[in-house]
Amino acid sequence: MEKTTKIVFPYDQSLVKELPLIDKKDIEQILNTAQNLFNDQSNWIPAFKRIEILEKAASIMNDRIEELIHTAISEGGKPYKDSKAEILRAIKGVKLAAEHISQIKGEQIPMGLTEASLNRIAFTLKEPIGVVVAVSAFNHPLNLAVHQIATAVAAGCPVIFKPASSTPLSGLALAAILKEAGLPEGWLQVVLCDNETAELLVTDSRIHFFSFIGSAKVGWSLKSKLAPGTRAALEHGGAAPVIVESDADFNEMIPDLVKGGFYHAGQVCVSVQKVYVNQEIVDRFVEQFSEATQKLIVGNPFDEKTDVGSLIAPKEVNRVEEWVNEAIEEGAKLITGGKRISDTTFQPTVLFNPSEDSKVSANEIFGPVVCIYPFTNREEAIQKANALEVHFQAAVFTKNIDIALDAAKKLNATAVMVNDNTAFRVDWMPFGGRDASGLGMGGISYTINDMTREKMMVFKSKSL
Repeated sequence: MEKTTKIVFPYDQSLVKELPLIDKKDIEQILNTAQNLFNDQSNWIPAFKRIEILEKAASIMNDRIEELIHTAISEGGKPYKDSKAEILRAIKGVKLAAEHISQIKGEQIPMGLTEASLNRIAFTLKEPIGVVVAVSAFNHPLNLAVHQIATAVAAGCPVIFKPASSTPLSGLALAAILKEAGLPEGWLQVVLCDNETAELLVTDSRIHFFSFIGSAKVGWSLKSKLAPGTRAALEHGGAAPVIVESDADFNEMIPDLVKGGFYHAGQVCVSVQKVYVNQEIVDRFVEQFSEATQKLIVGNPFDEKTDVGSLIAPKEVNRVEEWVNEAIEEGAKLITGGKRISDTTFQPTVLFNPSEDSKVSANEIFGPVVCIYPFTNREEAIQKANALEVHFQAAVFTKNIDIALDAAKKLNATAVMVNDNTAFRVDWMPFGGRDASGLGMGGISYTINDMTREKMMVFKSKSL
C-alpha cells in the first residue's frame, strides 16, 4: 500500500491535499539522475542560461503572487500580510541568486615570489561542488525553498529538495515554475519521504553538499552520519535575547519587539523570546509591551486583519500551554495571555521573570510567548543571555553608542541588532546560528559560494 502525507490547513485542520511518499527503492534512481548530470560536464548549465532561468522564474513568480500567497497560507498558516511579505522576499531571493552568478569567480595567485615559483602563472576558478541535497523547515515554505534551491541552480549544482512534510506545496510550486522557466529535467528533484528514507538519501556518498534547516537534534544527528567529504550547512534555532537599557526609545521599540516576538506566532528561529530590561524602566516596559500585545488580532490567516495565526499543529499548542503553565507554577508572573484559544491557536503571551530553569527560559519556545526579565547589572544580563547553548541573533536597545558597542561585542550571537528586533533579516546578509544553533552562514550569496569549490591552475613556461 502506497504511503502518503496529508497536508492540512493548520488553522482548522481541513485537508488541503494528500500526496504520495517515495519509497527507499526510489532513492537509487534519484541519486543516479543527479550524479549522472553532474559527472558529465557537457550537461552543465552555462552561466548565461542559469541567469535566464532564474530571471524567468522570478518573473513567473511575480505574475502569480496571490496564488503563491494562498498556497503558503493553506499549508503553513502564516497570516496573509506576513505570507505576502514572504513571497515578495522569495521573488527578490531568486533575483539575488541570478545576480550573484556574475560574482562566481576565482583570482590570480601570485607567482615569482620565490625562486622555486619562477616562470609560472596561477589562478583559481570556482566550480559547482556537486550534488546538493536540501532538507527544509515548515515555517517559511517558499522563501526557505528559494534559499536552498535557487542557490543550487545559481551555483550550477543538481539539487534534491526535501520539503517539510507539513508544507511541501510551496516547494513543489517553485519546482514547477523553474521547470516552466527552462530548468532542464533532473536538475531539481523534489522528494517527499519519511525520515528513514531521507536519512538514506542525505548520507549517501554521492551527496557533495547537505543543506539543512530545522531542529538541532535532527540536523546534528544527520551531520554525524554524512559520508566523508560531504560539506554541510545547518540552520537551527535560538532563544533570541534582547537587552533593553533605560534610555531606549519606547515609541519605536515596543511595536518593533511585539512584531519580532509574535510574527508567525513565534515560529521563527530568531523570534524575540527573552527580553532583559533595566530595572529603572521595567514597569513601564511591561505595561506598554503587554498593552500592545493585547491589541494583536488572532484569527484565520486568510483574513488580512489577522496579526497572529495558528501554530503548525495542535500538538504544538499543547506543548506551549504546558510550558507556560509550568513557568507560572515555577514562579513566573503571567502578564497577559497564557491560554489556548482553540486546538490550533494560542493567546499571545507575556511572562514576567520566569525561572532561568523553566522550559520557556532554557529552550527555544517556537510559539507566541515572550519572557521579560528585570536587571540591575547589564553584565549579568548579558551573561544570562549567553548562558544557553544556542546562539543565533540578538539585540540591544539604547541611544548610547558605547553601551550599544559594548553589548554587541559581548553578546554571543552571529548578528546583533541595535535598536531593531532580533528577527530582522534581508536575504543578502549573512544569516545563521553558531555553536549548537548551526554551522555555516546562509544568505543567498553566501550559500551559493558554499555550493562551489575552488580549482587552481598553474601554468609553467620559460616565456613567463
